Amino acid sequence: MLHPLTVAQLLILVVVANGTPVFAKKLMGDTLAQPLDGGVRFFDGRPLFGSSKTLRGVLLALIVTAILAPLVGVDWHIGLMIAATAMAGDLFSSFVKRRLGLAPSSRAVGLDQIPESLFPMVAGAGIYGLSLADIVVAVGIFFIGEVVVSRVLYRIRLRDRPY
Repeated sequence: MLHPLTVAQLLILVVVANGTPVFAKKLMGDTLAQPLDGGVRFFDGRPLFGSSKTLRGVLLALIVTAILAPLVGVDWHIGLMIAATAMAGDLFSSFVKRRLGLAPSSRAVGLDQIPESLFPMVAGAGIYGLSLADIVVAVGIFFIGEVVVSRVLYRIRLRDRPY
């Protein structure tokens, strides 16, 4: 059984969590832009996550998503969990991209969209009883939306690259 309202609520929060660091970078520049990994290198000699994953981005994603969650009818702590799992998915993607030798902010279709939407939807499934179909639909919507919206944000100069 599909849960369209719940999927929509969680997707909005995933978009907020993933979009907040992009807007924060444009609004705040280098303020509080310390790399989350502190410049640590993994066993392969490459950065753990890379310079584009910042403490500012992750913290603001958590805060903003938790604050906005009640506006979409979800408790703030669920918003915090969605943001945390979206950021975990984004960090996972960055970790894998560094292992593949891809530069920070480089494009990797699928890897850039799927974990940051899949992780929160799986977490939400445990709370809201989402089905596999709900998760697949949500990840698909996010994937398509991210590709389209990223190009728009690039054109209006809110994003540095048009993925």
